[in-house]
Amino acid sequence: MTEQQDETSTVDGDLTPIKPVESELLVVTGMSGAGRSTAANALEDHGWYVIENLPPQMLGTLSELVSRMPGALPKLAVVVDVRGKALFADIRESLNALSAAGVAYRVLFLDASDDTLVRRFEQGRRPHPLQKDGRILDGIAAERVLLAEMKAQAEMLLDTSDLNVHQLGSAVTELFSESGPVVLTLTVMSFGFKYGLPVDANYVADVRFIPNPHWIPQLRPLTGQDEAVSNFVLKDNGAADFVDRYVHALEPVLEGYRRENKHYATIAIGCTGGKHRSVAVAIELAKRLSQLPRVTTSIRHRDLGRE
Repeated sequence: MTEQQDETSTVDGDLTPIKPVESELLVVTGMSGAGRSTAANALEDHGWYVIENLPPQMLGTLSELVSRMPGALPKLAVVVDVRGKALFADIRESLNALSAAGVAYRVLFLDASDDTLVRRFEQGRRPHPLQKDGRILDGIAAERVLLAEMKAQAEMLLDTSDLNVHQLGSAVTELFSESGPVVLTLTVMSFGFKYGLPVDANYVADVRFIPNPHWIPQLRPLTGQDEAVSNFVLKDNGAADFVDRYVHALEPVLEGYRRENKHYATIAIGCTGGKHRSVAVAIELAKRLSQLPRVTTSIRHRDLGRE
């Protein structure tokens, strides 16, 4: 993560204003069991002032405080959940009040698969806050309906299904530095289609058009992180041309994210098993994207090591 020092940044020769960090508020929400408390702890470790379980109706009062004292809480994060279902129903109105007061905010939404959420609730031996007399899955389904709009409009989406508490803390650290987020952070993820699509991907590309190193005996036990496999994947068969054109196609998308004040996106590259082709292409793609102005990249290999 890099810290913004100046009030302007040069992009293609033009001066583009960067909004001061002190005018920004982070709203952390998402599915119960997806790791909101872990994310809050990670933010606190990086100097954020975190308010947990704030009723959404209090956001308006909070916006007045931030507006009157913009430097008093330079890094403020508010964790909002659905335990008070009636209170949460008014969250859109509360967020609109923030905008009307001139307080910039972003939403970090934490999600996980139903199976993962059920397992976490069962391990913790506690009910879902919305399940009432039904099953945990009933509570999860009700919560997904309630959170659908928030998820659709969130600037940042983190799927924590495959993350433990330490990995989630690291993911939050990648998003936020001492003074806030970098302008645009891209996670380039490799995955295997046979294990399902990544739910937090903004863009998905299929590289199964590239011949599979799995069928080359000397390459089969290796991965896309090995030079021999990377050379095989990227040297011929249109892979290098695909990377070139994909980077070019993404450039206006990334610029649009900046205009819309989106700071985080995930680009997923898939092959059959997530071991050879997608890994090699994801590494090369991340390398190329990191050369774009005001872009930071990280790489995640979701299915590497799975049989």
